[in-house]
Amino acid sequence: QVHLVESGGGLVQAGDSLRLSCVPSGRTFGNYSMGWFRQAPGEEREFVASISWSGGTIYYADSVKGRFTISRDTISRDNTKNTVYLQMNSLEVEDTAVYYCAASSDYSASYYTWKYDYWGQGTQVTVSS
Repeated sequence: QVHLVESGGGLVQAGDSLRLSCVPSGRTFGNYSMGWFRQAPGEEREFVASISWSGGTIYYADSVKGRFTISRDTISRDNTKNTVYLQMNSLEVEDTAVYYCAASSDYSASYYTWKYDYWGQGTQVTVSS
């Protein structure tokens, strides 16, 4: 079975930082592009950031540009180094949401949810004022 397991969420105050991690298992994700999305209560799931399989192309939502950084470990065949990260700095109350990691068999980074084949269960990020 394919799994994407997110971790690193929590309750923080505005201005604080968090680092989310996404660990894949069940197949090799070295040639997959990866993305982070989030969903707040009562809202649609929205794009946050994505990174191509090589790490050479990265996209961010306008709302997180300059504050969030997506990265991935060196690609390896056995997933031991395919962890994807989302470093979140200067967190705002509006960043409160469940954050999801996703993997796409398309090599290119993308901000479209429909391009992603696998999704994690999500990790809660709550930012208080």
